[in-house]
Amino acid sequence: MTDTPDRGWFADLDPDAPDSAGDAIRDGSADEPADWPQLAVESGFADDEGDYYDRLREATTAATREAVREQAGAGDQQLIHAVRAVDDCERTANELAERVAEWAESLYDDAGAGVEYARQVAEREPEGPGEERLIALAERVADLADEAEALRERIERSAPEVAPNLSALAGPVLAARLISLAGGLESLAKKPSGTVQVLGAEEALFAHLRGNAPSPKHGIIFTHEAVRGTDPEHRGSAARALAGKLSIAARIDHYSGDLRPELQDDLAERIDRIQSRTGGDDA
Repeated sequence: MTDTPDRGWFADLDPDAPDSAGDAIRDGSADEPADWPQLAVESGFADDEGDYYDRLREATTAATREAVREQAGAGDQQLIHAVRAVDDCERTANELAERVAEWAESLYDDAGAGVEYARQVAEREPEGPGEERLIALAERVADLADEAEALRERIERSAPEVAPNLSALAGPVLAARLISLAGGLESLAKKPSGTVQVLGAEEALFAHLRGNAPSPKHGIIFTHEAVRGTDPEHRGSAARALAGKLSIAARIDHYSGDLRPELQDDLAERIDRIQSRTGGDDA
């Protein structure tokens, strides 16, 4: 709505169409207040003041419902669902694979473990009801592992669209995990680099705050080659450098969205300098 002194948000709206009224509430604005209930009655939108407020409540509810729907369907929220689903599938597959291995050990001479062994069991021909259920369970393990891989491939394709700079620096999967840990791209963009550095290390951080452990140097960004591939003596520096660039990347992705290749060049130069050190302080 764009209100004028004599036309409210309800102008030209069907009183019995709260969804369109919701759109008017969401999209409009007014330069100054007015006697909207009276104007609504005079325009025929409402029977009386009470009826106006009933219709206003319906419209604002519709506007809120649509805003929530849009937020839930946003690209970063879809990434969060996908990366959490990957973790759920992998965790469940690994747990069930242990059960398959224990069960199979009681039936077969060959022993194995893990998802790959479950895949082998899934390919056997059952020779009795017990084996039939074991093999069916092994098939579920394989299906969950396959689903995790399919979800990961989806993340690889979609993360660069949602967060191009973050994905370029961290890789799509790590970018999605950072977004998930922060609760969304906007939330990640608002976090200082020091917080980004230790995302995923909350337990270690809380232990440090209680005085039971040293301060963690990194969280999930340890999986990045810039940190993992740096000598332990200098990993703190590498983690700070990476977190700083990731923070900048998240802000650009949220507020602008254009790809900045210079971020990758700057990070690579910084990490090269850190990894070339042969001694000295971890600064």
